[in-house]
Amino acid sequence: MPRGGSLVQRAATLFAAGIAVSLSGCGFHLEGHAPLPKALDSTYVETQDQQTDFAQGLRKALLTAGARVTDDSSRATAVVHVLQDSVTPRVLAVSPANLPREYEITYTVRFSVSSGGKDLLAPQEVSLSRDYSFDEHVLLAKDNEEAILRGALARDLVDVVMRRLRNL
Repeated sequence: MPRGGSLVQRAATLFAAGIAVSLSGCGFHLEGHAPLPKALDSTYVETQDQQTDFAQGLRKALLTAGARVTDDSSRATAVVHVLQDSVTPRVLAVSPANLPREYEITYTVRFSVSSGGKDLLAPQEVSLSRDYSFDEHVLLAKDNEEAILRGALARDLVDVVMRRLRNL
């Protein structure tokens, strides 16, 4: 019986290896692991506020993708210009007492990419929204929920921007 189990394990291993070889041969990449264009090897992220959720997430994503993120634009092969990085809350619904009951958060990013004085990507705007309920009795929890939603929107926007950067 132990020999049969061993044979099944070998067959499963060979099958998995065959699948891996065939997928790598067709250009398949796990999401987030597709290579960046050569122009983005050394990238400078130009933004007014380096501490926003989006700016920090973009730098991390560039590093993860294999780019070197530099603090000196003159040493960069490409510059990602973050032209707008804003979060806008909007009241969606109010109670009969005219108190907010539901908000919508919209995170908007406008960016462009240049390399060697040439525009690689013209200014583009991407925006995502989420809504959440509001209760003044649990104000601290709702403030925390808003911060979590803002972070999630920033991560989603970083993913959108990285997909566009990979397609340069």
